[in-house]
Amino acid sequence: MSDSKHAAAAPADAGHHHHHHDYDFAAHKKVYWGVGAALLVGTLITVLAREWEFSSVALTIAVALFIASIKAYLVCAYFMHLLSERKAIYLVMATTVAFAIGMVALILFSEKDPIPGTLPRTVYVP
Repeated sequence: MSDSKHAAAAPADAGHHHHHHDYDFAAHKKVYWGVGAALLVGTLITVLAREWEFSSVALTIAVALFIASIKAYLVCAYFMHLLSERKAIYLVMATTVAFAIGMVALILFSEKDPIPGTLPRTVYVP
């Protein structure tokens, strides 16, 4: 009798599909190579941007942050697989970005309001 139970269970197991067999490695490799190439181009632009003359330090910082933001998005979205994550992950990321922007703003604006009797220590090197 125990053999008939195993025999009845076998056909149900035979129809079970594993999702990892359906994984399209070629398509994902193309995506990863494309993202890698985009990161390489972004790094090249970052290096070349060092030679560009901008009208102000603020514009220089804005351009650098823009390039870095695009590269960070590509890494987070594709290599960390956050494109397929739930909205909670994006809420945490948005909160982190808002906090980071706030901290950078505090640092940048702190030079405008030094402690009385002290000099700011920030030195900009051209």
